[in-house]
Amino acid sequence: MSKLKIRQGDWVVVCDGKKALVLENVGDEKFLDLKTREVFEHADPKTHELGTDAPGRSFSSVGSGRSAMEQTDLHAQEEDRFLQKLVRHLEAELNGGRTKSLIIVAPPRALGVLRQAYSHNLRTALRAEIDKDFVKLPVHEIEKHLAAQQ
Repeated sequence: MSKLKIRQGDWVVVCDGKKALVLENVGDEKFLDLKTREVFEHADPKTHELGTDAPGRSFSSVGSGRSAMEQTDLHAQEEDRFLQKLVRHLEAELNGGRTKSLIIVAPPRALGVLRQAYSHNLRTALRAEIDKDFVKLPVHEIEKHLAAQQ
């Protein structure tokens, strides 16, 4: 595996399903200096605020059995929407010429959601994906972790 080089001007997007940090490297490849450009936070409403229905029930076509349907994971749906909105925002930033290259740092589940939403343009600008959950760390800690991967 080749070492990741985070160049000056690269954006490092650190996110999960609830929060996203858009950082820009104002340093160079040797000395990272990440500055926060934007922070997005998704309010995490309580389940009863997302939906009030109990899971449905289905009747068996054979016999008299009934079974409960699986509860929809409303929190996961909200996180997916947040990540899809983030991708649309990054796409607009790319199209507007505010950045040319991105590095995405997210836990595996979030990466899966993001990948499904990537446009061709975003895929082209994407330099690396790192499957780590760094979103709760302060920026200087994120820098240390990324510098160790260089």
